[in-house]
Amino acid sequence: MIATSDFKRGSSKILLRNEPWLVVEFQHVKPGKGGAFVRTKLKNLITSRMLEETFRSGEKFDEPDLEYKKMQYLYKEGDLHHFMDQSDYEQLEFNSSQVESAKDYLKENEIYKVVFFTGKPISLEAPTFMELKVVETIPGVRGDTAQGGASKPAKLETGVTVQVPLFINEGDKVKVDTRENKYIERC
Repeated sequence: MIATSDFKRGSSKILLRNEPWLVVEFQHVKPGKGGAFVRTKLKNLITSRMLEETFRSGEKFDEPDLEYKKMQYLYKEGDLHHFMDQSDYEQLEFNSSQVESAKDYLKENEIYKVVFFTGKPISLEAPTFMELKVVETIPGVRGDTAQGGASKPAKLETGVTVQVPLFINEGDKVKVDTRENKYIERC
């Protein structure tokens, strides 16, 4: 059981109307009259729908039955993405909507965290940092340095475009923060 007093932004998960929800924001309110309450903004972990809900202070909720598995991305075939469980080598197929949250960072042989609810996969999380090859970018000009703070767009091997410093060229490997689509360093 998780009470409203235990809520943490972005990490608390509750079971509401038989669906798993993530507490995105919350605010404890103690009016001059009446009992205290908690205003929340929730995100459905299955549908990604946002909901604003108010609860009595101290109200308790069940925690959703979530299971996390590390799975290796194998290949894409049509609309299906094939993954292999790292513990028992079982292969599962995911459709494009199930991999939506990590679609910009799908790379063969990479390990991803898959979230299961009641035995069914509901979402996919890319690794926080990934090393990816630059496949397309405009050439840098002689004398360009990292200290200048200037950047240019670079298309990476997974198809995502990020801003990189001017000294990065096609063929270079770069480390990227997948949460913010942000360049970290050259590898």
